[in-house]
Amino acid sequence: MMKSMTGYGRGECTAKGASITVELNSVNRKQAEVSLSVPSELESIEPDLRDLILASVSRGRVSGRVVLQYTGSSRASAVAVNETQAKAYRRELSKLAKSLEIPDNLSMEGLLRLPGVLENTQPTLDAKAFRAPIKSALGQALEGLLSMREKEGGNLGRDLAKRLAKLRRIVKRVAKLAPDVLKHHRERLIERLKKTNVEVPDMDDDRLLREIVYYTDRTDITEELTRLGSHFVQLEE
Repeated sequence: MMKSMTGYGRGECTAKGASITVELNSVNRKQAEVSLSVPSELESIEPDLRDLILASVSRGRVSGRVVLQYTGSSRASAVAVNETQAKAYRRELSKLAKSLEIPDNLSMEGLLRLPGVLENTQPTLDAKAFRAPIKSALGQALEGLLSMREKEGGNLGRDLAKRLAKLRRIVKRVAKLAPDVLKHHRERLIERLKKTNVEVPDMDDDRLLREIVYYTDRTDITEELTRLGSHFVQLEE
């Protein structure tokens, strides 16, 4: 079955309080190429996803993206204040201000901007925990992509079959008319000779025969018709 190289597929699933979406789209390309966009926390499983795609797609450029979105407060941002660090900053900056005899006007906003005062306490994402669900979503996306490629390929195949049938009819007609070309040329040649008041040679005259043979060699399309027939057979296969 003929398959197109363009298509689109989407897969979704949920795991660990997160919604996972995988989208794939493919375009024409002689070789198989894969380009994936995944969250930085999941980069370790990207090679596995790439291998799964290449196992199903042999031609075309496939672009995909994995979107991980947490629902509700399952992974809300968690921030803590490092009080020890903040006090150290305050103490040292006060000493510096006194030593330089400048106002000690450090604000809360300024203090919170200093490195290490605010800390992200959000737990590190476990990429391995998402490997199976992401593969499941990828499988759905691949199924949709391949289905669309087959459907479009079928449409292209039917269109090509119609065009091929039309070409066969044209070639058949040309082959049928080809023998008349020589006869027509001979008649035109004699007619042109008559118009120039040149004595028309007998049909067995060597000069006329040589001219006809020369023209026949130049206009013979037997080889081209045979080659076209071969191309038609290859296209059908």
